[in-house]
Amino acid sequence: MFKNTSFLIAAVIASSLPAVLTSCGSNQQQMMQQSAPAIATMTVTPGTADLESAYPATIKGKTDIDIRPQVTGFITKVHVDEGERVRKGQTLFTLDQVQFQAAVDQAQAAVNVAKTAVETAQITADNNRALAAKNIISDYARQVSDNQLAQAKAQLAQAQAGLVNAKKNLAYTVVTSPSDGVVGSIPNREGSLASPSSAQPLTTVSDNSEVYAYFSLNEKDLLNLTENGTKSLDASISDMPEVTLRLATGEIYPEKGKVATVSGVIDNNTGAATVRALFKNPNGMLRSGSTGQVLMPTTFSDVIQIPQKATNELQNIRFAYVVNDSNVIVATPIQVSNLNDGKNFVVTSGLTAGQKIAIEGIGTKVRDGITIQPVDAAAQQQQTAPQQ
Repeated sequence: MFKNTSFLIAAVIASSLPAVLTSCGSNQQQMMQQSAPAIATMTVTPGTADLESAYPATIKGKTDIDIRPQVTGFITKVHVDEGERVRKGQTLFTLDQVQFQAAVDQAQAAVNVAKTAVETAQITADNNRALAAKNIISDYARQVSDNQLAQAKAQLAQAQAGLVNAKKNLAYTVVTSPSDGVVGSIPNREGSLASPSSAQPLTTVSDNSEVYAYFSLNEKDLLNLTENGTKSLDASISDMPEVTLRLATGEIYPEKGKVATVSGVIDNNTGAATVRALFKNPNGMLRSGSTGQVLMPTTFSDVIQIPQKATNELQNIRFAYVVNDSNVIVATPIQVSNLNDGKNFVVTSGLTAGQKIAIEGIGTKVRDGITIQPVDAAAQQQQTAPQQ
């Protein structure tokens, strides 16, 4: 009887054991899922990415003309002020004119003397020709008078040239603007000596109705621009999209620019070529000497783009955190483009379309090998959007 009872108990236990084990495993799995952190995820899909490359730039006026005097003299009057907008031909400076006016008067007197000498020589030559025709004087005497007339005329021409030069020097004492533009700094004022040999110009007039933004492209950039030499540089420049200028304040200049030229020589010291972009400047907002950044757009087609916060870099290797079918995190090495917008990366290798990656908690909650509860970030955003 006892044996039969023991056998019955053992049979009951044996028959209920699988159910108990199954129940324990199910409970343990549920507990593990409940304890797994909820992490926002996204499914990567190919698309188009429009990114911008930023290049430090220096702004210069379309023409920056150093104003230098053509003669030496003391400045007697400064007619403009720094930053003033001037027109072509407008007077900027006046130099001391006393000595140059005296030179003009002296040259004029020399011309008058030379004219009198020509008139006298002309009378003599005409008289001697008449006398020679009547054989009253010799041909030698006639020739001498003709030579004296020619000499007097040459002296008159020389005196007239001296007068022109003196008047020109006098005109140089009034320094005018060679073009429309804006006056730069004026280091020398009234009483200062101005000279053509001075190292420092009187001022600089910048025509900034249009400005050039100068920046540099390295050899790799140039090869990408010409598609590794399959396109000519001129064709590549003409096909380039408009560029944008970011000012020193961080604001974007409202006018778009166009790359105009690329220097044909790469600097051996910097390994870069100088590029010039032209921007219109109707309001004179941009001034020569200003700085900023030229933003050059680049379009990537059929690429995967992921948030930068969804990646982590360890020992110069960048990782994305893929969520597998079991909701387990797998740290996956990826490669990204050097171009980015500061928020997203363009993935060049390591991820394929349709994979799910974690986009939050990277480096804190999210680590390789842990189990998570995926939360679709896009669906969650759509649900919360109407409430906002």
